[in-house]
Amino acid sequence: MAAQAYLFTGPEFGAKGDKIDSIKADLKKRLGDVEFSTCYVSENPVSEVVSTLQSGSLFSASSCVVYREAELIKKKDDVGALSEWLASASDSQNVLILVSDEISVDKKLEEIVPKQNRQIFWEISEDRKNAWIRDFFSKNGFGIEDDAVSLILDMVEGDTLSLRTECSRFLYCFRPGATITAGDVENILSHNREENAFTLFDAMVETGLSAEKRLENSLSIVQKIMMTKNSSPVPLIAGLASCFRKLGLWHSLHSGPVSEAVLKKNGFLSKKAIAQYERAARIWSFAQASSITARLSAFDVEIRSAGSAFQNTLLFMLVYEMVMKNGSPCSKYVADL
Repeated sequence: MAAQAYLFTGPEFGAKGDKIDSIKADLKKRLGDVEFSTCYVSENPVSEVVSTLQSGSLFSASSCVVYREAELIKKKDDVGALSEWLASASDSQNVLILVSDEISVDKKLEEIVPKQNRQIFWEISEDRKNAWIRDFFSKNGFGIEDDAVSLILDMVEGDTLSLRTECSRFLYCFRPGATITAGDVENILSHNREENAFTLFDAMVETGLSAEKRLENSLSIVQKIMMTKNSSPVPLIAGLASCFRKLGLWHSLHSGPVSEAVLKKNGFLSKKAIAQYERAARIWSFAQASSITARLSAFDVEIRSAGSAFQNTLLFMLVYEMVMKNGSPCSKYVADL
């Protein structure tokens, strides 16, 4: 088998991770010992990854490199180096898996990967998330009430990796056959959950607090998130972008009279979610929500390029812009020379 390359993009972390795991399992089944490694474009240059793929492993039949942040590969020389490796590695069993949380990567990079090995993992719809949760509990021998499903969707990031992680908690707290209630969700997730993009968004729109206090609480949450093991700003930015896209949808729906049924159809499934977006709509207009969404997209690229040393500072500045300046960028200081 010749060397292979794959390209997986999109914000659905769970399904994307499952696909990568299935490729790894297939390699291990066919070839036995396989050396697996994960690299990041912002930390590991293309030349280093190509060198790894060319040299392979002394102790394994194959090397499989998962190369994340593929949207940052844009230089002609970098794309050319990867293309040359693929073209010249006809007798190699090494595998390169290019991964991006963006929808697309540089067109020339995309073209070096066979079409059948490319896949976009879109975020699943609200209806599918609802069904996913019910199916998860059913497969594990549990029931779950409607209000409990809605509350989980309000409290957990929308990708299936986050849903699987949080829903798995219930398997250790209840015996099979139990029916999970909204009270159970409140107890298990509210009292024990880690901070994430959705708790951060909730702090940004908390009722009855000054902007300064909301900023203080929000920055505290960002600090807690970034202090956790293996923390990364990428899921945080993706989660916030999801919240502000949803806020833009809220404003669009409220351009005229809107019923509760229409709100639920569009993903506002519980009273808690409706109240949260009512508060958010009083803080940010449709134009501001759209501007912040665009800013988050640009910031995602900026923070990946900046390296880990500046990530916290950039995140703090971003939160300041959203809370204190309603999404307007901070002015840059220019010294008089």
